[in-house]
Amino acid sequence: MNIALYSDDVNLLSHWEKSLGKNCEIFEDIEILFALKNTIIIINYSACIGGCESVLKRLNVNLNRVLILHRTPSFEVAKELLKMGAFGYGNALMNSHFVVSAINAIKEGMVWLYPEYTSQLILGLDESDNKNKETLLSPLSPRERDTALLLKDGLTYNEVAQRLDITPRTVKAHAQKIYTKLQVKDRLALALLLK
Repeated sequence: MNIALYSDDVNLLSHWEKSLGKNCEIFEDIEILFALKNTIIIINYSACIGGCESVLKRLNVNLNRVLILHRTPSFEVAKELLKMGAFGYGNALMNSHFVVSAINAIKEGMVWLYPEYTSQLILGLDESDNKNKETLLSPLSPRERDTALLLKDGLTYNEVAQRLDITPRTVKAHAQKIYTKLQVKDRLALALLLK
């Protein structure tokens, strides 16, 4: 997938371009974005404020995936933008590795948020009538089951690692196996399945 950058702030464009290297193209006119197809589009929140819903609707028609970055991100704005169809939301000035992580997740068809925001979303889910969790968890090894239950509760990989006295890298490996076995894409989908 191609990557397009659009912002009303030249400094943000420069920051994002440095994060992504030569793998992106900068656009100066938002109208040109609406003609793009099957592209990951990074846009800053202030460039579409007041019209984010219509901008997202027009961009999503052509199978684009939009990552909205915000100089002052908030959890409430994140929830609203996800409802409107954004594939990701984060800080406009986040470190390069977060930008690359967001792009990689979005390329895979996943939604990307800061880990803290994902945890907040998970914690906000209502616990359902025990959807027969034991049956759902039956394909997992005992350690994967323990990991899945902690991830379901909104813990980050680092927090799970501390609780289980293993490394975050091991938690990530367990998580990937869990997602594959349970046919989910990420922590949020896992939480939705098990809550």
